Amino acid sequence: MSIPTLGLGTFRLKDQVVKDSVTTALELGYRAIDTAQIYDNEAAVGEAIAESGLAREELFITTKIWVENLAADSLIDSLKESLNKLQTSYVDLTLIHWPSPNGAVSVAETLQALVKARQLGLTRAIGVSNFTVALMQQAIDAVGAAEIATNQIELSPFLQNRKVVDFATKQGIAITSYMTLAYGEALKDATILQIAERHHATPAQVVLAWALQLGYAVIPSSTKRANLESNLLARDLVLSAEDMAQIAALERNGRLVNPEGLAPEWD
Repeated sequence: MSIPTLGLGTFRLKDQVVKDSVTTALELGYRAIDTAQIYDNEAAVGEAIAESGLAREELFITTKIWVENLAADSLIDSLKESLNKLQTSYVDLTLIHWPSPNGAVSVAETLQALVKARQLGLTRAIGVSNFTVALMQQAIDAVGAAEIATNQIELSPFLQNRKVVDFATKQGIAITSYMTLAYGEALKDATILQIAERHHATPAQVVLAWALQLGYAVIPSSTKRANLESNLLARDLVLSAEDMAQIAALERNGRLVNPEGLAPEWD
């Protein structure tokens, strides 16, 4: 199953704000929506989807299992609760949001529970998020690389995560990039601005096009219709080899998401 290359992220958006963002995105042609249990917005996302009138099979919905629900005896019940909030009988992709802190629940236990959820028809595909090479290897050892649809990781021009990307690619595991715009910092970068000017594009389009050209899926979020519409055009922007090389040179291990007590030992 292929993951849509450009979807809508909903991190930090709640209640009417997230509902409006999803509604606008669906009107503009987005069909992939990314949410998570810990975002506390699944119900609002579900309302927007239900009110859109779109057929369920047209949509690609991703949610993520929070760390408190990673054990085999709670994962499936928590996923069913997510489905109830989202007003759907299944999601297209379910991810482990973060590895279990201090390995309290093994990767194998959680992945095997996710495989069961897929077999029950609760999710069409499963994957991981914020996994290092070592954690991906544990996941592969548990259920096989073919079961793991994606590793969703922080990835931007300033944090290109090449070791994780290279390993995942060799295993046939797709990469989904979050925080691709680096909280907007990438949009201010002089190199990005110069490339945008050359292409008569926005800086956001340049960064998203860079990630798409590398084969990653991206899930930028926005509450503004103009930005949501503009971001879609990144799919049509073709960057030159020189552009791509200039952006590659921006790597500086600029990690922005590193929550204490959750983050693994990064590669």
